[in-house]
Amino acid sequence: MSLAPRVQSSAVLGGSFQAAAAALAIWQAVLWLRLRAEPARRSFQVVLRPQHYLQAAVQLSVFLYWGYFWRPVYDHAWLLVAQLLFAYAFDLLLAWSRRERYVLGFGPFPIIFSTNLFLWFRDDWFYLQFVMLAAGFMGKEFVRWRRDGRSTHIFNPSAFSLGLFSLILLATGTTDLTWGQDIASTLTLAPRIYLFLFLIGLVVMYAFSITLVAGSAAIVLFGSSALYSAVTGVPYFIDSEIPSAVFLGLHLLVTDPSTSPRTPLGKAVFGALYGAGVFALYALLGALGLPTFYDKLLCVPLLNLSVQQIDRLAAALQDRRRAAARPEGTPARAERPEGMTARRPKGTTVPAPTGPLQSNPLHMAVWALFFGVMTASGATDGRHRGDTVPFWEQACADGRPLACERLIRIETNYCGDNAGWACNELGRHHREGTVVPADPERALEYFAQACELRFQAGCVNLLDPASTVRADPRALDLRLLLREAGPNLLDMPEPMLYARACDHGWSFACRP
Repeated sequence: MSLAPRVQSSAVLGGSFQAAAAALAIWQAVLWLRLRAEPARRSFQVVLRPQHYLQAAVQLSVFLYWGYFWRPVYDHAWLLVAQLLFAYAFDLLLAWSRRERYVLGFGPFPIIFSTNLFLWFRDDWFYLQFVMLAAGFMGKEFVRWRRDGRSTHIFNPSAFSLGLFSLILLATGTTDLTWGQDIASTLTLAPRIYLFLFLIGLVVMYAFSITLVAGSAAIVLFGSSALYSAVTGVPYFIDSEIPSAVFLGLHLLVTDPSTSPRTPLGKAVFGALYGAGVFALYALLGALGLPTFYDKLLCVPLLNLSVQQIDRLAAALQDRRRAAARPEGTPARAERPEGMTARRPKGTTVPAPTGPLQSNPLHMAVWALFFGVMTASGATDGRHRGDTVPFWEQACADGRPLACERLIRIETNYCGDNAGWACNELGRHHREGTVVPADPERALEYFAQACELRFQAGCVNLLDPASTVRADPRALDLRLLLREAGPNLLDMPEPMLYARACDHGWSFACRP
């Protein structure tokens, strides 16, 4: 695969493929030399688990839908295939290095797909992608505990490697080596992405009864965001109540059945803690000036560590509830005369526990109703008030919490997308010193960028340090400023464009 044109486009990328292949070949040679004198032979057993191939199919559908609207996903396809080959070889060699039999199935698929739905390294650093995958499989193999009487891995393998490398990238300030920020912000380029994720999420919820995890996380996030908005007058997340990448995470990252609680109440607590963790991490990362898209990744390993404690707590609460509901004086278990045992007619089975917490179809119905409420309130695919720049300008002028910081962040993003109006506004802020501390040199840089983009006010401000001229956005700028986190409005006719601008609060666009 290192000879494929996509890989040959970068010398470092091609070298990464060759280095990974060489490392696996050396490992195989060493293993063969060690085992050739042993009587035991290595083998594999084919086991096809639904939780692997169903999750892989759902994850693949996200790549196909998302990639149709954001081309880098399809360009990444060869690299995705290479990671699958590496994962199978690495997993097999790791298993044969420790025991005689390897379980062959679809296990590596959801690990690779889940990892790449949230983070992948740029071509010049792609060898770190193989290192990250190796860390996930090593964590699955060596970091284990006994659960329900058998040895099992503690961490969701993809969440383990994502959490570990997120910490490393944050500590070293090297987020720009990855596509992480782009991945988190481009999901919304796919139309109706929330509805799409909701529909495919129903497949996983029905198959593995994880509705309580995803639903509880969504309810906590939505409720916390709504409460914050009601108190402060501004959204908690900039342009949504639950960011699309977080919505993806609560469906396809935190819901791994092998590393989440088994009890219904435990699942609900687990999901609620994930929602609360994302909510808190977003604020913490933002306060530290760090990329906030890591919020959905950092708390999953910690939650995996707490799974057994959550299940024990859930079991204790259920026992206490049963005890409280039992009539006073009734023993916990009816006593039988000595020598007598209860007999059940042949062919009958013990009925499964019933009740609202045990009914997954009921959970799915409640989740569907809640998603409908979110959609009706404009918290999913509809236009969110945080999508409008005039909203944040007014919120900043009113002194709303964090509004000025978010206005600067939004304008910085649009300036980076070559919106001359946004570059001129950033220069104005840095010259006047009202929204951010005055920085004349930085102001000149932004004015120069605006002038290069042929925004006339930027040229005037660049030539005359004593003035600060503002101007309305041009049609070219509006095609970026009005996109609502979707694709640029390159083909929208100008009358429709200005009508949309008026709807977004741009008063100049409302004039006949």
